[in-house]
Amino acid sequence: MKGELTKNTVEKLQDEVTNLVKDNGIRNVVFNINELNSIDMKGINALLHNYELVKSNNGYGCVCGINNTLVKHRISNSRLLKYMYETSDEIGALNIINLYKEKSYDR
Repeated sequence: MKGELTKNTVEKLQDEVTNLVKDNGIRNVVFNINELNSIDMKGINALLHNYELVKSNNGYGCVCGINNTLVKHRISNSRLLKYMYETSDEIGALNIINLYKEKSYDR
């Protein structure tokens, strides 16, 4: 993601990602927000909505690259990281998804 994820741009996320997740039963999503410079509650709620969709498909949601101070502050003050895993990059996200997938198979 680049730029901002706000009430003015969440529709683009919905068009390009959320609908794909919903329509195709995608199980895991990773949002790299390294180049995001602004996020508001609509943006955070859009990420949470995607998490809820993949969770209903028995999958996982990760967010990585939380580097911008404003974005980090807003995410820290939300409930997003209570649900989605946070990693530094996509490789870390893949490792988390694989780790939890393996644990679920061990049950």
